[in-house]
Amino acid sequence: HGAAEPEETGTEALPRRTPAPAWLPTAKGEEGDFCLRSSDCAAGLCCARHFWSKICKPVLREGQVCTRHRRKGAHGLEIFQRCPCSEGLACRLQREHGPADPARLHTCQ
Repeated sequence: HGAAEPEETGTEALPRRTPAPAWLPTAKGEEGDFCLRSSDCAAGLCCARHFWSKICKPVLREGQVCTRHRRKGAHGLEIFQRCPCSEGLACRLQREHGPADPARLHTCQ
């Protein structure tokens, strides 16, 4: 029998820090890019659900249709989420519609 060589564990070759996974964006995402949270997206965009993934979508501007949730947590149930209204705007009932109008749209105002 020959002399046995010492086993190599390979720990010397491992880096001290684990590099970021290749799928993680290194720059802020543009409209339509995949994201995990709004901080992954460029200015003026938020991270919102689109089908079963999340992408960067534009923050809503004045006059655009928005979603107002009656129940806390209902935002997570949508498969096509909208971003919130831009800073200084609120999602309010469109003024032209009466209270009995079934098409009561909310817009950023």
